[in-house]
Amino acid sequence: MKISVQDEYRLKDKIKLTLRVNYFSSIFAIILGFLCLFVLNITEILPYAFLGFGVVNLINTIAFKWHNNLTATYNITSITGLICGTFITLFSGGINSPFIFVLALIVFTGYVTTKLYGKVYLYINMSIVCLLYLESLPQYSLAYNAVPEASRDLFSLFSVLFSVYLLGGVLGKNLLKAHHNLYKSRNEIEKRIKEKETLLREVHHRVKNNLQTVSSLLSLQSRNIQDEKMKNIMKSSQNRVISMAMVHEMLYMRDDLSKIEYKSYVQELSEFLIRSLKGADSKIKLNIDIPDIKLGIDTAIPLGLLINEAITNALKYGITDQKDGEINISIRQNETNGYELRIGDNGIGFPDTIDHKTTKSLGLKLIHNLARQLKGSISKDLSKKGTNYIIEFYEVGKQFNAVA
Repeated sequence: MKISVQDEYRLKDKIKLTLRVNYFSSIFAIILGFLCLFVLNITEILPYAFLGFGVVNLINTIAFKWHNNLTATYNITSITGLICGTFITLFSGGINSPFIFVLALIVFTGYVTTKLYGKVYLYINMSIVCLLYLESLPQYSLAYNAVPEASRDLFSLFSVLFSVYLLGGVLGKNLLKAHHNLYKSRNEIEKRIKEKETLLREVHHRVKNNLQTVSSLLSLQSRNIQDEKMKNIMKSSQNRVISMAMVHEMLYMRDDLSKIEYKSYVQELSEFLIRSLKGADSKIKLNIDIPDIKLGIDTAIPLGLLINEAITNALKYGITDQKDGEINISIRQNETNGYELRIGDNGIGFPDTIDHKTTKSLGLKLIHNLARQLKGSISKDLSKKGTNYIIEFYEVGKQFNAVA
């Protein structure tokens, strides 16, 4: 299985840290073994446990270069360390031994390797500490302190130095370096994200400007057209372009470059269409009932075009009396994690005999095609006056398929 670059870096850091801890602990264990024999005058168990751990761990660490199995290397080190560490602790004071803190290092390095091994060795160490406590009770005492009375303070000093150096000088230093590298990488990622956001914002701005240019060209072209029918077609096309430009404008103006607040978009689009087709003094009532939802661009644009067509048809053909005219738009999330759009007017409606598959009306065809693009279904709400649609749709994925 191919691993990512980040995982590869993490694995290299784990290997480097584990090998460094192994090398230093092996060397210090061998040194402590000789110190026990020739300086502290300890002749039983402890020096041989130190030397045994040091030699086995050193061979285990060197062998990693041939098998490259980090898990095996860690487990051999941990098991050897647990056995030798338990004997050293047991025969140097038991629960009161200064060497007991070294057992915690095995748990610590376990969590660095994997969370699972850290938990396993945590419970094993806790069990060992509990057994050491039981062994310290007079009725269960089996071991003896192999450290001579005169050497116990010095043995405590060596044990503490061993623990402190491994924890601070090796583990701490490497973890601090890893933290610094992580912080540096995070800053670089944040910088790249900001650069991409700036670039994406500029793309939305340019797309909006280009769409506005197309809209202006359509407007200029329509001035030279005498045929009223052709003028209406040009006007409808212009409004479709503007409805798409509004999405890019809202994305450009907001912090979130992937989604737009759809209620404000529908409000702005609807008011623009009423002004454009009925004039600024229009008395048509606009009822919008949309919760605070955010939709991605792949959903927002086709849904915006659908709403544009429905409102345009209502204003052109449905509503004849501006005083009593109403346009109603509502969106609700349904039980299947999709959405339900209800849009319509209280106008004169159109005959049920009209079929969107055979009709020459581009607007009706677009409404049904856009509903399909949104992976949705469309039906007429016959319980209300006028023309009213119920569209059930889902958020479109990342890939955006333009309407053909």
